[in-house]
Amino acid sequence: METKERIILNVRDLHVQVRTQEGISTLVQDINFGIKKGKILGLVGESGSGKTVTSMSILQLHDKKNMDIRGSITLQGRELNGLKNREMRKIRGKDIAFIMQNPMNAFTPVFTIGHQFIETIKSHTSLNKKQAKELAIDVLKSVNLPNPDKLLKNYSFQLSGGMLQRVMIAMAACLQPSVIIADEPTTALDLHSQLLVLRLLDKVRSEYGTSILLISHDLGVISELADDVIVMQHGRIVETANVLELFDDPQHEYTKKLLRTRPTLYSQKQPYTYML
Repeated sequence: METKERIILNVRDLHVQVRTQEGISTLVQDINFGIKKGKILGLVGESGSGKTVTSMSILQLHDKKNMDIRGSITLQGRELNGLKNREMRKIRGKDIAFIMQNPMNAFTPVFTIGHQFIETIKSHTSLNKKQAKELAIDVLKSVNLPNPDKLLKNYSFQLSGGMLQRVMIAMAACLQPSVIIADEPTTALDLHSQLLVLRLLDKVRSEYGTSILLISHDLGVISELADDVIVMQHGRIVETANVLELFDDPQHEYTKKLLRTRPTLYSQKQPYTYML
């Protein structure tokens, strides 16, 4: 029997509304889910279904002047909803990490990759610059990036999207957070990079016991990694199931539609594999 203690991230009765000149608009409502330690929960739905709004609520990144976030969001039993920005900054990166869709947006182009990586480590640990650099190099090696010492001297525009995404995964994993939120981590990548990123996320999960909220509009991507899946439509959860049950016996018509239209990462004749 599963116990509540095993649920690392718990979202209950989440409602998010935005105030506009036309009035109040509801973005998501009645969102309930939990992620157990070391598990990957897929959150799937088309653009505008509420996936990113949900993830931004967990990270407390909404503009609170115009957004109303109601409900409970707990990380290892600690309530996140309503925390002041100063407290959330201590949690983001260390206890809950974020991998965004476009890796270019994650890096400041005027600073080297190394500067940003090392400062991220130093801001959440007591390590000095030399120790932080050693940790960064070790983690970059673990995600199979060549010449990490040289890579740290590069700027973001000097790396491909696939390499930047792998750097983001390394940054997210280096402090061994309890939860990683990966928002469309493969959308902007070619097939080779997509498969590599998925395997790196699985490696982080297996080595560190990290729980992952994997957000995607693509059920093909979700099928590669997720243990359980939540399907969202129009700001609501329409189906929740184990990944095998979802693919074998989808219950909601919207889920069936997504399954009919999903692309696949594999050729029917020749599967593509990449060994770490």
